This record gives sequence, structure tokens and C-alpha cells, in this order.
Amino acid sequence: MYEIIAFHNWEPALALLYPKDEASGMRYLVATDGSTESDTAVEYATKHAVAMGATLEIVHVITPETELVDGEVVLQGPNEATDRGYRTLEHAESLAEEIADGAGKELTIETHLLTGRPADTVADRANSGDADAVYVGHRGLSDKHEDVVGSVAKSIVSRATVPVTVVR
Repeated sequence: MYEIIAFHNWEPALALLYPKDEASGMRYLVATDGSTESDTAVEYATKHAVAMGATLEIVHVITPETELVDGEVVLQGPNEATDRGYRTLEHAESLAEEIADGAGKELTIETHLLTGRPADTVADRANSGDADAVYVGHRGLSDKHEDVVGSVAKSIVSRATVPVTVVR
């Protein structure tokens, strides 16, 4: 059986025919940091995953954050970072579920909390896993000073061996 997949800003534009069995088994990885830009990437990746019958893997990378307290640099506690990471993943997962439910489609969603440098960790996850594509926001919480595309997104594009979509 064949399925018609058509989208351009979710308006019919180009129809591609895919045998249903070719669409299954695909995996899309989307990285989130809880920013508005990464929420947009989650929404975009979800729409593509729903259209292609792909599994959506949502990842968040915990990085050590510091604060300046009374003139001293203090490292955030691991429990606080982990809790914030899980809340970020839960938010992204519920956003993806809402979109899939709104489309009347089932969607397999996996979430993973990772540690390390965000660009390296996301690219390594995509390169070592079954990811068929990666989706990232053009800027996130740590990239507010970048002019066009955030440094994390740039690094993922240059390091990943699968297609990367930078969502604006």
C-alpha cells in the first residue's frame, strides 16, 4: 500500500509516494533546551514524524551551569539540573503528543536525558544511533548572542553525518 506525503508549511505542495513499509522504521531526533526556538523545532519534527510514520526521539543535554553568588562562582547541584532536564523533556513530549493527537495519528516518542557539551552530544547521538534526521532550533537558551544561527546548531550541522534541519 502506498501513502501520499505532502507538505510545505503544512499546505499541499509536492506529493511524494512512499511504500508504507519504507516509511516505518525511520527515526527523527530533535534536541530541546526548553527555549521557544527548540519548541518550534519539536513541533516541526513532530509534524514530519507523524507524516512519515517515524519514531520521534527527543533529547535534552544537561550541561554544568554556574552562578555568581557573593562574588564566587557556584556550580548548580546535580539534582536541580536533572529535575530541570526532565521537566524540559516532559514539556517537549507533551507538545509532540498534542500535535500527533491533533492530527489523529499515533506517534512513538522516546525521551532521553543526556550529559555533555550539547553540540557534541547531539551529533554523537545522531551519528551512533538510528537517526535518519536531526532537528534543532536555530538558537537556544545558550545561544542568545549569536546573530543568525546559534553556535550549537552550527556545530551539529558540521558534525552530524545525517541530514540536519535548523528550524527558525
